[in-house]
Amino acid sequence: MTFDTPAGTRGGRRPGGRLFIWFNKLMARRIRRSGSFGGFNALVLTTVGRKSGQPRTTPVGWFPGPDGTWLIVASAAGAAGNPAWYYNLAAHPDQVRIELDGTTYDVTADQLHGAEREQAWKEIVTKSPRFAEYQEKTDRQLPVIRLKSR
Repeated sequence: MTFDTPAGTRGGRRPGGRLFIWFNKLMARRIRRSGSFGGFNALVLTTVGRKSGQPRTTPVGWFPGPDGTWLIVASAAGAAGNPAWYYNLAAHPDQVRIELDGTTYDVTADQLHGAEREQAWKEIVTKSPRFAEYQEKTDRQLPVIRLKSR
């Protein structure tokens, strides 16, 4: 499937800055040890930069998908634009790695569409209503990405 979600025209403030970078590094260390952060299932996502070709690491929340897959949402906290890692996945969907509970997995990423996305979205917002709040902030449809072990 394609990664085809365009940026929106309105949305919340995009997380960023030095404090955010520091916080992400702290979160990634904790997630590598425990697989969660603040009671939320989380993993460390490593993509290949679409422009730089360098590895880029980001902590993200995840939800169980069918058949042992992991679902993540490119929410950027409801910002108008997609997060940078979304574009990295689009450029290199077969060069993705995740770290979860002390284990590293090579995965392939694909974006869910249509009925498959709608079913996953219902489960995600039931388990974590904050994603429905993020969706309310923006006019872009928040992409749901499936990560499947290679």
